[in-house]
Amino acid sequence: MSTADETHLGRDLSSAVILYHQAVAARVGLSAGDLKTLELIGTHGPFSASELARRTGLTAAGITSVIARLARGGHVVRETDPTDRRRAVIRAADTDHPELAEVFTRLGAALGGVITDYDPAQRAAIVSYLRRMIDVLREQTILIGPQP
Repeated sequence: MSTADETHLGRDLSSAVILYHQAVAARVGLSAGDLKTLELIGTHGPFSASELARRTGLTAAGITSVIARLARGGHVVRETDPTDRRRAVIRAADTDHPELAEVFTRLGAALGGVITDYDPAQRAAIVSYLRRMIDVLREQTILIGPQP
């Protein structure tokens, strides 16, 4: 595979992932960015608004808008930080989204089927590569940070 093919492959993968999440988010009335922020809160939270802004690369005003939309939809709850009562923490609400569970279960099964085509050593390399890519993307998101 040539370098040009690899460049296009990364772009095509990125586009496919974003468009998939945009379609999924639309099923529950969210934007792709709001859905991924909700997923971040649900998976790794709770967070203060400033920590959430840092992790998403959004400005304070931008993350405030996202949190407000998610709270209005009943997706997140703002609570007083038990260690510092002056701060609020944002946690995912205890709500079920069967339509999200369905589409992500279907995606997981489909992707799981793809990886079974590889031998154990290849699967280990793929998993290692993907984890490293995730780490790099998270680091780069924080480095970009909110722009004034």
